[in-house]
Amino acid sequence: MSKKFALALVLLNAAAAFAAVDVNDAPLADLESVKGIGPTLATRILDERKSGAFKDWPDLARRVRGVSAAKLSQAGLTVNGAGLEAARPAASQPPAPK
Repeated sequence: MSKKFALALVLLNAAAAFAAVDVNDAPLADLESVKGIGPTLATRILDERKSGAFKDWPDLARRVRGVSAAKLSQAGLTVNGAGLEAARPAASQPPAPK
């Protein structure tokens, strides 16, 4: 029984590591947990967020120097709950398979 419990804890921790972090809600520690965001970038994000929430990915990239939207989205950062792919207009996305 203890092996199953240990495995469940490992899987739970792994899932938490890949959980989405929303740029408009996350505290400093959560922002820093995203691969590609260190203390300097996390501080820039928080400082700029004081001026108002980020509307979308282009707004984040425009207001915060050093943001690589594609890399940060892939690492689990979201803006208003949306990854970069979800934020792109439908015309720029490939057609759905039939």
